[in-house]
Amino acid sequence: MPLPNGPEDSERLTKELERYRLVVAELQGKIRDLEEELKTRVTMAEVPAVVVTRPELKATLTRLVNNVAMIVRAERVLLLLYQPDTNELAPLPPALGIPDEVLNSLSVKADSGASGLVFRTGEPIVITDALNDPRCDPEFMARLRVTNGIAVPLTIKRRDEEEQVVEERIIGVMHVFNKRYGEQFNDDDVRLLQHLADQAAAVISNAQLYIRLQEEKEALEETLESIRAGLIVVSADRTIRLMNPAAHRILGVSEGDQVTGLPADQVIQNPDLRQVFEDTFRERSPVTREIALEEGKRIYRTETSMMLDENGKLQNVVAIVYDITEIRQLERMKTAFVSTVSHELRTPLTSIKGFISTLLEDTEGMYDEETRHEFYQIIDQECDRLTRLINDLLNVSRIESGRALEMYITDVNLYEIAQTVCQAQQAYTDRHQVINDIPPDFPIIEADADKVTQILDNLVGNAIKYSPDGGEVRVAAQDEGATVLITVSDQGLGVAPEYRERIFERFQMIEDETRKAIKGTGIGLYLVRHLARAHGGDVWLDWSEEGRGSRFAVRLPKKQAGGGE
Repeated sequence: MPLPNGPEDSERLTKELERYRLVVAELQGKIRDLEEELKTRVTMAEVPAVVVTRPELKATLTRLVNNVAMIVRAERVLLLLYQPDTNELAPLPPALGIPDEVLNSLSVKADSGASGLVFRTGEPIVITDALNDPRCDPEFMARLRVTNGIAVPLTIKRRDEEEQVVEERIIGVMHVFNKRYGEQFNDDDVRLLQHLADQAAAVISNAQLYIRLQEEKEALEETLESIRAGLIVVSADRTIRLMNPAAHRILGVSEGDQVTGLPADQVIQNPDLRQVFEDTFRERSPVTREIALEEGKRIYRTETSMMLDENGKLQNVVAIVYDITEIRQLERMKTAFVSTVSHELRTPLTSIKGFISTLLEDTEGMYDEETRHEFYQIIDQECDRLTRLINDLLNVSRIESGRALEMYITDVNLYEIAQTVCQAQQAYTDRHQVINDIPPDFPIIEADADKVTQILDNLVGNAIKYSPDGGEVRVAAQDEGATVLITVSDQGLGVAPEYRERIFERFQMIEDETRKAIKGTGIGLYLVRHLARAHGGDVWLDWSEEGRGSRFAVRLPKKQAGGGE
């Protein structure tokens, strides 16, 4: 370049240098813009496309707020999400530069302050003087120690095939506060932040959707795994779509076996259950049917429903299979119970009716006084038998309806009660020796005399009933200090191990060849347990050996809480 020769050349050179400086400044600005754009793209590249768990979302947002702070050189970053049920903008952790105790107590009304303004209008704002800006909530800004900042909307944008925005929905607000080194935020910061906010909104929205669906899926799976009923879904092409663990157990399929996609005929071996599905597909209507599974040992009720598509086409059949074996057994036991009770009532009534008719017909004094007295004793015993049975039924009814048993606590002499029970039961048998081993001076206890009588009467009656070949039936008692232990033993059939707890359930009777001819209501031991527990005691099978006999034990407290009535 030639040297300037005069003032004109110097002025021309100065203008040329100024132009070069402007060009350099513009290039430097473009370089900075490209660097910021690169940072933005790197930041978003670190954000995963799909976030499916809450920990993943938190980790992603942590990286996001840190990178946002770095790009716009902000000291604090805060995300607020709209809560429609409260009409508030609530903080979405994590935040940068804001203590957790402050963050957890923040709540911003969606119609107030700078946050509310941005949320309502969808327009970003720059705050240069937070404490004096009329758009800001001074208390909010003071709590966060804000001097300046930017607020931009978190906007979800739905685009068409040509990438044109066809729908926008604002889900919250992103804040950055306090630019470092005492600087102010500018329009470039707003542009970068809006771009980052749009990306963050998409990540948050998608993550919330995935997380909600995942949690709903897990909740459904937990429900399916926990229910005792079997759930089977068969598609229109007759393949298994779904089977819960209960269905695996019912069908005898290992829970580890993958059955989804297999032909239904291959998985469902029972022809009756297969027919339930076929009938539903053919008739296009729900089917309810009872079927026997597990080689006929269990009875299941099967109910089907249909899953249709939007055109009404049948896609899947859903079957609920639940075990009703116990229900059917209970129904049979109730039927047997009614039949037995009818027999138990009829037997003493027939006896009473017979003896009374005999006495009424004796107009000529054919029977002497001793014979008449014997008849009267039999009538009295049969009336007592009826009374005991009716009392048992009334107490069971009270227990079943959830009402407390009425207790009349008095001083009770166990020796006298046992003596009365043993004598009454002895009158019904000549093949047994019913022996009262309780000493006459046994300690007096506080109890309901009638209910203690019922306890002993049922235990002694059972001992006689289940000793068909006769033998001794003994009633004994031990003083344990604060409690007494009463035992009733026999030399009868004994109780197999598998029945030793079940016999205390209502309507439960042991059904085997040796007991077929033995009739009973199945409520005796059930009632004994409730009567003993009403006293604060209990009953259990203390010893039993098949073919040699059993010993039942009842423990009762000597003193009753609350005294007598």
